[in-house]
Amino acid sequence: MWRSVRAIRDEQTRRLPGDELIADASGFLTHAITIQAPPREVWPWIAQMGAGSRSGWYSYDFLDNGSRPSASRIMPELQNLQLGMVFPALPAITDGFTLAAFEPEHFLVLDWKDPHGTVLVTWAFVLEPLADASTRLITRARGGAHYRFHGLPTPIAKHVIRFVHFIMERKQLLGIAQRAEIAA
Repeated sequence: MWRSVRAIRDEQTRRLPGDELIADASGFLTHAITIQAPPREVWPWIAQMGAGSRSGWYSYDFLDNGSRPSASRIMPELQNLQLGMVFPALPAITDGFTLAAFEPEHFLVLDWKDPHGTVLVTWAFVLEPLADASTRLITRARGGAHYRFHGLPTPIAKHVIRFVHFIMERKQLLGIAQRAEIAA
């Protein structure tokens, strides 16, 4: 079933948690989906994301989870979050996104730093309750001026990132929505 992951103008232009971590973003991408479940039912799926020993990214598992299927159930052992913990980007690696900020049932912000501690990328997941007991899940990825996508020149990388991110993010948002709606 086709569902839109397009953010409305207000979602694209307003500040979201994590925006402050990269003051001079060279670009950002915002997507959103309406999920027919309240934030308390969506949050656990967000909290347990990550490759390797975590639940997966709910996207194309053959690309970002070593072909291991993303979890189809809430994993209680992955619900305890701590600032600075790693959300592995891929299986069998020890680095990845770190948990920069979170407020359960409201938002989760991941970042990726260079070896010197400069934030290169942020990735925010914001859950907004809607009047009909559903949730608007808004995601925003921001890239800092020093971020280099696989070493590509910036003008080329911006186009590649926009395309790849949309494909992966759409699948992820649909995966989260499907899981939360079935569980609810």
